[in-house]
Amino acid sequence: MKLVGITGSIGCGKTTLAKILKKLGYTVFDIDAWVRRIYHNKDFLHKLEKEFCGSVKNGIADKKYLRGIVFKDFEKLKLLEGLIHPFLNAKIRNVVTKYAKNDIICFLDAALLFEKGWNKYCDIIILADVDYEIQKNRVMKRDNITADDFDRINNVQIKNSDKKLLSDIVINTDKSINLLKVELIEILKKLEQI
Repeated sequence: MKLVGITGSIGCGKTTLAKILKKLGYTVFDIDAWVRRIYHNKDFLHKLEKEFCGSVKNGIADKKYLRGIVFKDFEKLKLLEGLIHPFLNAKIRNVVTKYAKNDIICFLDAALLFEKGWNKYCDIIILADVDYEIQKNRVMKRDNITADDFDRINNVQIKNSDKKLLSDIVINTDKSINLLKVELIEILKKLEQI
């Protein structure tokens, strides 16, 4: 298996790239989807409520409440990640082991690819990139948050300008889906030859 990491800071278009790849028939391991599943696990919710009193209401995690805590307090963010990331690390190792001997290209869709060291599992890294103002406006509109909220979230990630230096391929996502698809198809042709 060739594992290709797809990353990019919040609002840079990594999820859009992943969706195109799925439509093209490729296997995409989606870290965000794995995290969403964790938030439905009763054991996890119990631990979450124990560490962040008031974060679980009627058996459902209050993510807005959690964001308000963890993006203002780095120690609280580390505490939350300590509950989530052991599961994610194990899941990634399982995927790598399961598909290791297959002669296929798979993708790992992970915003925190570099921040969490998951890039060590990847053969190639694709970075979704876009102008900062476009990124900020996308996230504010999509998540209905303020500029300050965006900055708090964005500041816990490595800046895309630094991620560019660590990536093999950079795709500017400020273009139509059709143009992104054409660009990805060209990249896939090259990946299949490696």
